[in-house]
Amino acid sequence: MQEASSKRVGAAALLLAASVFLSRILGYAREALLAYRVGAGPDADAYYAAFQIPDLLNYLLAGGALSIAFLPLYTRRRTTQAAAGSADELLAVVLGTLTGIAVAATAALWWWAPELIDIQFPNFDAPTRALTTRLTRIVLPAQIFFVAGGIVNATLLSHGRFGAAAAAPLLYNGGIIVGGLLLAPLLANPVEGFSWGAMIGAILGPFLAPLIDARGRVRLAARFSPTHRDFLGYLWLAAPLMIGQTLLTVDEWYERWFGGLLEPGTIAHLSYARRLMLVPVAVVGQAIAAAALPAMSRMWADGKNRDLDKLVQQTLQTGVVLAILAASIFFLFAEELVAVIYRRGAFTSEDAVAVSAILAILSLAVPGWITQQIITRAFYARSDTWRPMILGTLFALGAIPLYVFLGNRYGAIGLAAAPAIAMSANALATLVMARIMHGAPDLAALASTGARTLIIAVAAIATVQVVPDSIAALPRAIARATLFATVLGLGTWTIGDTIVRDAVRQPLSAILRRLGTSSGR
Repeated sequence: MQEASSKRVGAAALLLAASVFLSRILGYAREALLAYRVGAGPDADAYYAAFQIPDLLNYLLAGGALSIAFLPLYTRRRTTQAAAGSADELLAVVLGTLTGIAVAATAALWWWAPELIDIQFPNFDAPTRALTTRLTRIVLPAQIFFVAGGIVNATLLSHGRFGAAAAAPLLYNGGIIVGGLLLAPLLANPVEGFSWGAMIGAILGPFLAPLIDARGRVRLAARFSPTHRDFLGYLWLAAPLMIGQTLLTVDEWYERWFGGLLEPGTIAHLSYARRLMLVPVAVVGQAIAAAALPAMSRMWADGKNRDLDKLVQQTLQTGVVLAILAASIFFLFAEELVAVIYRRGAFTSEDAVAVSAILAILSLAVPGWITQQIITRAFYARSDTWRPMILGTLFALGAIPLYVFLGNRYGAIGLAAAPAIAMSANALATLVMARIMHGAPDLAALASTGARTLIIAVAAIATVQVVPDSIAALPRAIARATLFATVLGLGTWTIGDTIVRDAVRQPLSAILRRLGTSSGR
């Protein structure tokens, strides 16, 4: 049974990882287009800062974690025969009430946007603050569609349907690209086209995709009832996600707030680098965590605690291997990645140097980031959202002096180093708490797998750094990539354990099978 669940998680993770990978490719195009049309100056700062208030609203409504709060509760109702009928009532009450609150909050924040922008970004000059306010008002209503669609999508995940979750980010990023291509040239300020594209993408992807997939499968209804016991029960699970402040979310806020106190363009440089760093975080961490949560929730609902512990262990070890390898790639090839994605148009060579340096440091946060995403699901599957959120909030608040000190001392590089330090410490503390409370994961086995992978990655990086830039007349980037992959492969199959080898072999085998299938058509 546990093996079958692992296979289902693996299949779902591959689907979501493919979706995230394609979405990140679209994200590359989106960010490259933004860099080409806007560059990394005050207008780009205004664009990224415009998402601060909408992101805060989404977070306070647990919009970014609806599957975490709603899915275990809904799954338990749906799989328990005595409570099966009440699952539809739970959906109707939560969908109607939370969407109603989102509409009211959006209207209030839209009205007070100028004052809130002035408070958050006091160092922006008047034109930049005015532009930030306008862009904020464009993208703010998108949160209504994120929240409503997120609830519907959580029900689909409970039914084992991952298609809408896979399609949503593709449509969202596609909307932004279309806005940048078609609307930006028609508007007085090109950056407004990207904001309108984000609004359109939010409607098409996070909202319409799950709504269409749910037709005929989920009984959809909406009822505004904030005092209903079902909504209050949901609120109890969601409250720590609403009021807690984990580094997974507030790191971006800190970079905007503290970056806004530095020279113009700092927010844009940090944001461009952060978008690239989040590629492995999303492709590995987000995909694995999202795929594992429904299976973990079912095991907990069925009382299969040992199977749950085994699944957590296996998922963590695989995630750690892939996280360390991904971090090493982004650390070593930061310069090449930035050049390929951004270096054109209004994005200058000075911008490329600054973003490359930031990306290399930010990549060190990837293992902690991915580990935290996965281990918190072991708590959420047990309907325990309070403990990891309290711990995460303590780390998020405790990290503020770190961001302030490193930002003041080292500028943008310091603001990149802060999350690498804080996130790693937060992930380690959460692992220890899970071990104490649940008896899993096995930290010694996890550390062994992580240490082996780290040795392999460091050896590959060191080899590339000490060998001349060209090998057999190959271009520098190709030579470095070839040498890195060779050393990585040799290390994996010599000192890597079974987990390390499987984590590398299985995704490659799946890709080769798909390529073979495609070529045979």
